[in-house]
Amino acid sequence: MMIVTTLDRHIGRSVMLGVLIATSVLLALLVFIVLVDALGDYGKGTFGLYELIKYVILSQPRKIYELFPVVMLVGTLMGMSSLALNYELVAMRAAGVSVTRIIGSAMKAGLMLVIAVVMFGEWVVPASETEAQLGRARALSMGLQQKSSGLWLRDGGAFVNIGEILPDLSMLRVNIYHFEDSQLRTQTFARRATFDGETWRLEDVSRSRISTSRVRVQRLKTENWRSTLTPDVIGVFTIKPQGLSMLHLSRYITHLRRNNQDTGRYELAWWQKLLMPFATLVMMLLAAPFVFRQIRSGGLSQQAFIGIMLGLVFVVLNRSFGYVGLIYGLPAAISASLPIALFLVLAIYLLRRSG
Repeated sequence: MMIVTTLDRHIGRSVMLGVLIATSVLLALLVFIVLVDALGDYGKGTFGLYELIKYVILSQPRKIYELFPVVMLVGTLMGMSSLALNYELVAMRAAGVSVTRIIGSAMKAGLMLVIAVVMFGEWVVPASETEAQLGRARALSMGLQQKSSGLWLRDGGAFVNIGEILPDLSMLRVNIYHFEDSQLRTQTFARRATFDGETWRLEDVSRSRISTSRVRVQRLKTENWRSTLTPDVIGVFTIKPQGLSMLHLSRYITHLRRNNQDTGRYELAWWQKLLMPFATLVMMLLAAPFVFRQIRSGGLSQQAFIGIMLGLVFVVLNRSFGYVGLIYGLPAAISASLPIALFLVLAIYLLRRSG
């Protein structure tokens, strides 16, 4: 059981206040960036002011979640620095409180925030991200319907039902319905559809031609299908790894393996979510050396700037290692954990030098 003392509460309040301020500043910046990006679609289809505002708001949870380790780094720097500027850390050290004890108090506050953010990432982020993407796609694609029976799209005079879109943008269980004079005349089913650059290649095709007297069924091994539905159009409906919970990622990885699909991106996202709490605590640990060096040498702005830049470097390295790992076939666990391990070593090294 974690015992919380008066010292823990005092340091924890400062850290949480710093995290709150850092989150507010980052959120304002992210809202502006997403708004500018989404303005390019404003006025297209039914993507009006309401849809724009809704998309911008619902897009924020995933972005905040992904950048939370950096938010914790900046927030810890701000919170602990306020204690240093008021000479409270000096008083603690003079009273015999060790550096390890002070860092431990900050970590307790960080641990509570990490638990809250993990739950946030498992329940709030998937729901908001799904609604943001589907809402935007629904507004930009006329005739779109999203139901349990699959994805419905309109292709000229035909209606297309897609059972599933795989990560390589191939489609499973495709039904194409052609109508004449409000009557269904042709129904084409394909087990799979892949794009060859110009047309879709349908596999295991079954076509039913419907007349007033009978239904004729024709079966083909393959057939070409020209459609306005290009991979770019349907790509917006693919599942984004960062927008899934760990449970859904696990299920989707299993499903992709059964369909002989590449699972690299999804495994990487799963490991990054699993290791996010450790990355957050490492970022908090990394903030400590800059705070205690500041007590002796002053220069709050310089120390804070260096700390923030290290946080940005962590984000870049974390994503870069992930992409490099995917390209060279490295295990997802290694790609996700290596940046965290490097920054843990750096944090320990800086702590030793400042101690």
